[in-house]
Amino acid sequence: MALDGLVVSALVYDLNKLLTFNRIEKIYQPEVDEIIIHLRGQGKNLKLLLSANSNYPRIHFTNTNKENPATPPNFCMLLRKYLQGGKIVAIQQPDFERVVKLTIETLDELNMVKSRELIIEMMGRHSNIILIDCEDNKILDSIKRVSLDVSRYRQVLPGLQYAMPPSQNKYNPLTVNSFQDFQTLLNHFSSLSVEKAIYNCFTGISPLIAKEIAFIANVDNDGLISNLSDLEFIELFNGFSFITATVKNHNYVPSIFIDTNRNQYVDFSVVDLKHLSFCTHEAASSTSEMLETFYIHRDSKERIKQKSYDMRKAITIKLERLYNKLQNLHQDLKKAEKADSYKLKGELLTANLYQIQKGMDTIEVINYYDEAQQAIKLQLDKRLTPSQNAQAYYKKYNKSKTALLEIDKQLEKTQTEINYLEQIIVNIDQSTYLSDLEEIHSELVEIGYLKKRYGKKVVANFKKSGHLKYKSSDGFEILVGKNNKQNDEITLKIADKEDLWFHVKDMPGSHVILKGNNQKYSQRAIEEAASLAAYYSKAKNATKVAVDYTQKKNVRKPKGAKPGMVIYDYYTTILVDGNEKAICNLYQMS
Repeated sequence: MALDGLVVSALVYDLNKLLTFNRIEKIYQPEVDEIIIHLRGQGKNLKLLLSANSNYPRIHFTNTNKENPATPPNFCMLLRKYLQGGKIVAIQQPDFERVVKLTIETLDELNMVKSRELIIEMMGRHSNIILIDCEDNKILDSIKRVSLDVSRYRQVLPGLQYAMPPSQNKYNPLTVNSFQDFQTLLNHFSSLSVEKAIYNCFTGISPLIAKEIAFIANVDNDGLISNLSDLEFIELFNGFSFITATVKNHNYVPSIFIDTNRNQYVDFSVVDLKHLSFCTHEAASSTSEMLETFYIHRDSKERIKQKSYDMRKAITIKLERLYNKLQNLHQDLKKAEKADSYKLKGELLTANLYQIQKGMDTIEVINYYDEAQQAIKLQLDKRLTPSQNAQAYYKKYNKSKTALLEIDKQLEKTQTEINYLEQIIVNIDQSTYLSDLEEIHSELVEIGYLKKRYGKKVVANFKKSGHLKYKSSDGFEILVGKNNKQNDEITLKIADKEDLWFHVKDMPGSHVILKGNNQKYSQRAIEEAASLAAYYSKAKNATKVAVDYTQKKNVRKPKGAKPGMVIYDYYTTILVDGNEKAICNLYQMS
């Protein structure tokens, strides 16, 4: 994924074309590292997203609606104070870097025009959004403050002079116009491969574009610069010039490249990438649309992953302890299963008390309970009388018998707890909205697995995403719960008695309801509902997954059972695939 200088250049070109829609109406900060600016002009509304996310930094127009915190963060309040009501008068990309500067003019209390710059630096973990005063070039604040403890080379703090990120001695590719300059610059990296030399020499050139330049020139991108012939160097310069001419002439072709075999996005670019010929190209109407499409799912999943980390870690630690406990219980069970042998030894010893002499530590007696009447050796305690030795065996028998009952109870309790927590892990994996995580967290707090959060305001009225709704190929409605609360809701409250209930066999997974509406179920609808049950389970992406289904009236929730935990009978088992291909024909209604 390369949000490189070329993509930034295309973004700036797109943004400049829309400068007429530039009055800043509202500013929000839905995430700790993300700003959304609402713009208005000529009766139209636009939303500009600026993200300093370490994995997916970017700037583009967006149509996504996000929840905003009840109390705006300090940086958001500062932006509202200095920028709200202002106009964007210039948008620049300095030195072909992954930096965009928005120059914004506002009126102060005396109706004097004040200019400030909102700068977004898109550089991986060093990404930032910074507000500076144009009069003295001083930083007013940033979304990420960088102190001396974090970086010795460049601090980003209120009151300091703003300086551009270090260029790492790279050259602006748009200023290289002659073959001699190109060759001289690359020869400084003669010990590197063609690909590495190009992106280490020039700003804004990503490994992806470096590969494309080598591909256009028909040069081995893994070959060393020092091994290039004069003709190869000329062809490499021609490929380089083709890319820079695309930027200078604004001949951008925003596209997403998709690997159809794996059904996933591979990369994106604003130039046609010939070396990705194995991919299909999905053209976008603008660079913003390209980035919005590419990042919307990746960014959402990444934030879900980040925000679920602590919860997942707590559950994983608890599971590890339960797995160890289960192992120890099975070991204790093996010991306790010797109860009958202790009883046998006690009875044989009682029948042979007269043979025991003082000071004996073993005795060999005939086992009357064995058809072969074989002899058996019994261990004795010299300190005890013959009768006390027999009683010691009976005592071990009674203790083991009691332990068996208790171990059976503990095994059932531990396994139930493991099943529940494994289901929670699946629920976390299936979360698509922050509200899903809030529901899971709330459930774990209620049960006592997690402590209630103090110190931070938790928004009680967060927007609930609710369970999923699908429509089968032949029109039947299918409901899928994404977590335990939703599972209980669709099974115990929404489903009718005659509806079919599905669940993956002997494995954590979602409840799935196939609504009948007094119609006879088709075999196709049953298979598709079963595929959804397999897909939304621990068996996701597996083949030949066993899924049980029965009428909802055969599903019961035991008294005191945890959320999402049910028992069922009179069921049928069907084998289906649990991958995306198996559910691709289903229409998702929500």
